[in-house]
Amino acid sequence: MTTPNRRELLQSLGTGGVAASAAGLLAAAPRDAASIRISGCEVVPLRVPMDIRVREAWQRSWFLQNRFQTHHEPVLVKLKTDSGLVGIGDSMMSPARTKALAGKMVGRSPWEYLFDDSIRGLLVPVCDIVGQALELPVSRLFARHPKKRIIQTWWSQCFKPELMASEAKLAESLGYRVHKVKARPWEDPIEQAEAICEAVSKDFRVWVDANAWWGSVGRTLYITERLKKLGNYFAIESPIRRELLEGYRQLKGKVGLDVTEHMPPDPMPYIREGLLDAIVVGFPMGRTLVQRALMAEVTGIPLWVEHSTRCGVNQVFQAHQAAAFPGIEYTISVTHMLEDDFVAEPFEMREGFYEVPAKPGLGITLDEDAVDKYRVL
Repeated sequence: MTTPNRRELLQSLGTGGVAASAAGLLAAAPRDAASIRISGCEVVPLRVPMDIRVREAWQRSWFLQNRFQTHHEPVLVKLKTDSGLVGIGDSMMSPARTKALAGKMVGRSPWEYLFDDSIRGLLVPVCDIVGQALELPVSRLFARHPKKRIIQTWWSQCFKPELMASEAKLAESLGYRVHKVKARPWEDPIEQAEAICEAVSKDFRVWVDANAWWGSVGRTLYITERLKKLGNYFAIESPIRRELLEGYRQLKGKVGLDVTEHMPPDPMPYIREGLLDAIVVGFPMGRTLVQRALMAEVTGIPLWVEHSTRCGVNQVFQAHQAAAFPGIEYTISVTHMLEDDFVAEPFEMREGFYEVPAKPGLGITLDEDAVDKYRVL
C-alpha cells in the first residue's frame, strides 16, 4: 500500500480536513486490516513518583506554584481488537472518563478515530493498532518518508543552581544536546545558567521557560542581556503573558535569543509580524496537531511539541509524529524524571538524537513488571 505524499496531504487539509487522509489510508489498506473492530479495553491507573535524585526539589518547585502533587498518574489503556491486535497508550484522562469513552469505541473500527482530537490519548493505541495492521510504523501513517531520528529534549523544573548543573551534566552524558529549564522568582535564573554552563560542553544547548513569571518587557530584556552572554543559551519561552501582543512587538529584534510561546488562540499576528521563532504546542494531538505541523512547515516557524510528557509509551508516539513532520523541531517530556517510563526498550539518545522505532505500530514493548509495580489497586 501507499501513504499520501506531502502535496496530497496539504490538498486534503484544504479540501475536507485530515479525515480525507484517513479515508485514503483506509481505501488502500488490505481487506483484513480495513475490517478490524475494537473488541474491548483494559484500563490500568498508574501512580509513579519522581526519581529520587530530583523528587524533593521537584515537589518544592510545584508547591511554590500552588501545585500540590507528588506523583504522575498515567492511565494505561490496552485497546483490544477482534483480530488479536492490541494497542497501548496513556489516555491522558481520568480512569472513569477513559472507560466511558473507550467503551463507546467497542464494536467500531479504529480507522474511524485515526486523527480524532476528541479521544485525547486514546489516539495512541488507535494508531498503534492501525500501524500494526498495515505493518507500518506509526510515523508512516502521517508521512511517506519520515525522518529516522528526532531531537528529544531534557526537561527540568526550577531547581537550585547546583541541581540544575548536575541534571544538565547527566543529560549530556546520556546523549541529550538540548535542555529545557524552568525559571521562577525563587531562584536566580542567571545563577542557574552560570552553573549549567560550567557543567556542560559548549555544544550543549539550553532554553529557559519563564511561563510569564518575568512579567514585563523590561525584566525580560534585563535577564536575556545576561543570558545571551552565556553561549549555551539559545532561546526563551513565554517571558510574558502570550496575550500581550504589544509586549512581543516590543521584544522583537531586541532579545538576542530565539523567542517562543505556546500556541496563541490566534497565531496569525505573531506569524505575520515575525514575533516568534518557534511555537510550543500540547493538546490536541490528532488532526489539530497535523494541521499545526503543516502550518509550521509552510511558515518556517517550527513547533516544539509537548503533548505526551508523563509516560514512555506516549513519548514514543510523540516521536513518531515528530519524525513525520519537518515542521516539528523538538519533542519534550519528563519521563527521564520518573522512576519508570513503562517501556521495556530504553529511550536512548545518541549524539542528540533518538532513533524512532521502525517496527509496525509504536514499535515498543510494554514493561508489564513496571505496570504491575505501579498499578493503583
